[in-house]
Amino acid sequence: MERNKTFGDAIEALENGKRVQREGWNGKGLFVFMQVPSTINREIVPKMQSLPQLVKDEFERRFNDPDHQVDAIYYDNQLALVNSSNLITGWSPSTPDALAVDWVILD
Repeated sequence: MERNKTFGDAIEALENGKRVQREGWNGKGLFVFMQVPSTINREIVPKMQSLPQLVKDEFERRFNDPDHQVDAIYYDNQLALVNSSNLITGWSPSTPDALAVDWVILD
């Protein structure tokens, strides 16, 4: 575990697949990770619990549209915050987060 790091250090750790958190965060067990970019093939999309049906329907329309010529959905780099009950939410740093020097690299 590395303490008293800058946000730049935290970003570098995230890019290397590590988890980070701030010493100053009130919630215990919070950490941030960077989602791994991934490709979800067309056959998997209807089974995804994390997508509303209308979004699945739109992807299916695009899969069948000859002008789109795509057969997958793609996740790019995203930051996610995990709380102590394992709830995962999207996360964007605040200005205080970006300027803080109390980042902890957990791994």
